[in-house]
Amino acid sequence: MNRTTLSLIAAATALAAVTGFAALTTPETPAADDTARAAARLPVERTSLLCPSPSTSDLAETTYSSFTPVTKGTESKGSAELLPAPVDGDGEAEGAKESEKPDAGKAEPVLEPGEPGRQATGDVSGGEAPALIGTADGRYAPGWTVQQTTEVTAGTGRGLQGVTCTAPDTEFWFPGTSTSADRTDYVHLTNPDDSAAVVDIELYGKDGALKSTVGEGITVRGRSSEPVLLSTLTEERQSDVTVHVVVRSGRVGAAVQALDDKLGGDWLAASTDPAGSLIIPGIPKDATAVRLVAFAPGDSDADLNVRLASPTGSITPAGHETLHVKGGMTAAVDLGDITRGEPGSLVLTPTDRSVPVVAAVRVLRGKGDAQESAFIPAARPVSGRATAVGNTAKETTLSVTSPEATARIKVTASPTGEDGTPATKTYTIKRGTTQDITAPVPEGAKGGYALTIEPETDTPVYATRTLTSGKTAFTSQTLPDDRGMVAVPEARQDLSVLQK
Repeated sequence: MNRTTLSLIAAATALAAVTGFAALTTPETPAADDTARAAARLPVERTSLLCPSPSTSDLAETTYSSFTPVTKGTESKGSAELLPAPVDGDGEAEGAKESEKPDAGKAEPVLEPGEPGRQATGDVSGGEAPALIGTADGRYAPGWTVQQTTEVTAGTGRGLQGVTCTAPDTEFWFPGTSTSADRTDYVHLTNPDDSAAVVDIELYGKDGALKSTVGEGITVRGRSSEPVLLSTLTEERQSDVTVHVVVRSGRVGAAVQALDDKLGGDWLAASTDPAGSLIIPGIPKDATAVRLVAFAPGDSDADLNVRLASPTGSITPAGHETLHVKGGMTAAVDLGDITRGEPGSLVLTPTDRSVPVVAAVRVLRGKGDAQESAFIPAARPVSGRATAVGNTAKETTLSVTSPEATARIKVTASPTGEDGTPATKTYTIKRGTTQDITAPVPEGAKGGYALTIEPETDTPVYATRTLTSGKTAFTSQTLPDDRGMVAVPEARQDLSVLQK
């Protein structure tokens, strides 16, 4: 019987091409014959991104922004596209013309991504904009970033709502959701594949799991999106709930849209995976109220030190030095105006033994009837590169923290379209501090631009970008590493299977 001969490098590269975010490493102890060498870092060859349906409000105005950083070592060819996902029972995008139905294979892209190094934007009005399924390959794949930003002028969820489109996965944690009467929270599930995905949604409140008979076995049809109203999954009404999305089969993209009757609304992105220590970066300096929500999966309780990394160093908030989180239960605490006119990041560390937790904060700006809300989840560090798109000079704040050691970062601003020249600046972030950066602006640029962060020192940094509109409307997105590079082990010889 003949078998295909694959080298280790070919197998690793194939895995990277399929996942878009694969990472392979060599064993800590090299083989005696030295066939395994140090891993080389190569650009990913294919990336998938999923964007939820932005709004159901007729007053919604949505802007999509797309950007791929220039990456050395990529192929000269490639493409990227964002196609509408079906949203009704017939497998068609609502309101789509015959020639635009995804099932017919003729769906027109919502946005044509620009050349690597150049941002592209597109606008959609009204409440019928569909979820988007995006794919990029070749030179468009490494670090591809898409943002959707929606402004709603009135009604439930008014204000600025922003979310970075995410890669499909099989598990998500969302601390900070709610099933209370004054909140309308949806978890949006988008399936990029042809086959159906089966999803379980678990809810955890202050006393543990909330009773639900309809949260299990939710089917999300192939290449479609499904918004699930959290309050329909349980009869229990609680203000602080943690949502756990688990995919039984297939994979999905997931994000929570949290709409408040009085405090506006925004998107809540997933927290980083459960960990003993967490960083919640970039709380705005003009925050008038901050509410921390945390959850400890499993049966073990977690006791956390709560610190604020300010521009001058680490501060212990008076009266909130620690937070106790019971195993399997959601804990919440109001931190008030903890930043007191200066930017800050929350640093959560174990007081004794380490117990994995997830966490997020709800941030308010403004006072009285003019308050607006946004959410910042615990973030992954930027180890190689991260990008924020859809920025403007007067309405963008880039906040960076380095909790472990002094770090140096390079920030590059890249223009929209063919006008303008990229601009780059280097910044030093002192250990244990959070800095609001006056980011560079592309010279001669028209419209918005992309910001790319690249650490120049070997220490983890965490970043958040905040967009504002008017006096109080705002939205914040963390900048996780774009995972545009994959570690591929180098082999001295092929691992061949001999013909029998």
